[in-house]
Amino acid sequence: MSKRAIVVVDLQNDYFPGGKYELVGIDKASANAARVIEAARDKGDRVIHVQHIFPSQDAPFFTPDSAGAEINPVVAPREGETVVVKNHPNSFLKTDLKDILDGDGIEEVVVVGAMSHMCIDATTRAASDFGYKTTVVQDACATRDLEHDGVTVPAASVHTAMMSALGFAYAEITDTDTYVAP
Repeated sequence: MSKRAIVVVDLQNDYFPGGKYELVGIDKASANAARVIEAARDKGDRVIHVQHIFPSQDAPFFTPDSAGAEINPVVAPREGETVVVKNHPNSFLKTDLKDILDGDGIEEVVVVGAMSHMCIDATTRAASDFGYKTTVVQDACATRDLEHDGVTVPAASVHTAMMSALGFAYAEITDTDTYVAP
């Protein structure tokens, strides 16, 4: 059995066009994530889906039992694939993700999903801190424009800053074509 797991973080309907919190480039990122997932399935790697659910109906998105909180069909779990539900940016925090990975003898974690500056960042850093060899497939991740102190930071700049920070000490950063190449 493979010692690698693909962790698909928060590719849920609210991030897609028509959702409550649309991300820039989410269609391309999810299509790339689907390619990574298919390659993982073909190689016998474990695929784990992470689904963020805010604990309140008053949340701005990913509200309990809503269509927006459902995993998008482009990357939908297959029968038998694990779905870990989380309530925090870090996919490991107060979930059984680490127990699942350790129970399967996983040594390498590959992260795809959203948002680059939140859940991808938090999950990647945690995976690395737990000792997993960690990779982020950067073009299989998406984010959005951010604002700080009256300045709008474009999503592409947010994403680039996050990938450069993660690549500095926490993960190997790659792209889909390189990752899925034979």
